[in-house]
Amino acid sequence: MAKALAPEASTWPAEDPQLIGSRCGSCSAVTWPKQDHCPRCSKPDMSERLLPRRGTLVAWTTQGFVPKLPYAGKETADTFEPFGIGLVQLGDEVRVESRLTTANPDDLKIGMELELTFVPLYVDEAGDEVVTVAFQPA
Repeated sequence: MAKALAPEASTWPAEDPQLIGSRCGSCSAVTWPKQDHCPRCSKPDMSERLLPRRGTLVAWTTQGFVPKLPYAGKETADTFEPFGIGLVQLGDEVRVESRLTTANPDDLKIGMELELTFVPLYVDEAGDEVVTVAFQPA
């Protein structure tokens, strides 16, 4: 069975899952993940907002070594495989930093359209596959 690393951050396993963000009723700031207080105006006027599934790649890099704690993956220096990390603009609402499904520079271009997906991160002690948010070329 598969389960989400952060079940509160998305509507996965819905057929067309979306990220769950928040929008400030006072200043209209949009965040991901969902927050109780606005990072722009500090007011506690946040409401849940489902974010677009598609976005545009603004910047990217390759994670070439095991991330430092509190990284949730189970890789070691011997088993680690580099992965892409991207800054994705979701409509005119918010930019999110996320894992990408590729780290190949030939597959990634600034301005390209990406779509939300979920990728395996590790298998937990119970044998369940834990998945995490990622974006893939649309």
